[in-house]
Amino acid sequence: QTTSIEIQWVRDTPFVGKEIIKDHGVDLKLSTTFAGFEKNGDQISVKTKDGQTIQADIVILAIGVRPDVEIAKQAGLEIGTFGGIRTNDRMQTSDPSVFAVGDCIETKDFVTGDWTNIPLAGPANRQGRIAADAIMGRDTTYKGVLGTAICKVFEGVVACTGLSEKMLQRKNRSFQKYYLYPNHHVGYYAGAEQIHMKVLFDPNNGKILGAQAFGTEGVDKRIDILSVAIYAGKTVHDLEDMELCYAPQFGAAKDPINLAGMIGSNFMNNDHPLCHWGKNENALLVDVRSKAEYDDGHVPNALNIPLPELRIKKGELPKDKTYYVYCRVGQRGYYATRLLLLNGFRVKNISGGYLSYEAMK
Repeated sequence: QTTSIEIQWVRDTPFVGKEIIKDHGVDLKLSTTFAGFEKNGDQISVKTKDGQTIQADIVILAIGVRPDVEIAKQAGLEIGTFGGIRTNDRMQTSDPSVFAVGDCIETKDFVTGDWTNIPLAGPANRQGRIAADAIMGRDTTYKGVLGTAICKVFEGVVACTGLSEKMLQRKNRSFQKYYLYPNHHVGYYAGAEQIHMKVLFDPNNGKILGAQAFGTEGVDKRIDILSVAIYAGKTVHDLEDMELCYAPQFGAAKDPINLAGMIGSNFMNNDHPLCHWGKNENALLVDVRSKAEYDDGHVPNALNIPLPELRIKKGELPKDKTYYVYCRVGQRGYYATRLLLLNGFRVKNISGGYLSYEAMK
């Protein structure tokens, strides 16, 4: 078994396929930090801050990298808070005759404009080209880094671009998030695989701030599109309007990107009040899935009113309460939310529905 001290994507994105990881014999210890190591015969005892002791044959500290900037320090170049060499948008250091690129530098985050160090090969290559342009007198500038990345997780793929929820919280940025679970192509064509997506945007103007996705097919395509959208300053409304390749084996008439835009646009247009799973034991939950789905598993204390029956049974619900509606992934919850809103109820749709609840338990 392998124990990870911290897996950033798994922790920040609950739908990252923990079951896939566990099915391959990996014992996840999330939100756990180590306190020290001890030699124990032929093994190593790993001590954690919560009092656990884990025996291991080998320990790999895959906790990221730090810039090796000793030469830069000796040269008197400015070093930033992340330990990297500070550069401007032409890749010049604090000494304008010295240029620096790649993993050793600090540059600006594209979304926030704050200093950051993101060691990725793609940005490093572009920085090298910009430095060469600057040296030869061409007026080319580096716009900043998004941190668009992808990783194989056994048979799954996890990818991200822009800012995560935790990053936005640390920066005290206003944001809204939502979850969606579309197939990577139409369901009636064989081989459709679900993509688990999380999108974050600015509720003041609709601009996309970040996204994460997990699945086995089509993940890279959607994150790449969202990366371009962030870089171009696009909003959720723009995602709704994007014209993308469609044939049954490649996508859908409403591509996952279009669906992501529609969900965000519905929120921005005040058509779709969203909320998220949390710890509120007094919340009045309405499960609008079928009875069979409800019986197969539901949130404790949720009232089951299948969507086809809601129009008839809505009169049984007092109008002086606030209702939190959920279905399997959010679509039927949206229909139910609209129906109840137009009949004078206070109601919100829980983003991602029961799948998000299962992922976050």
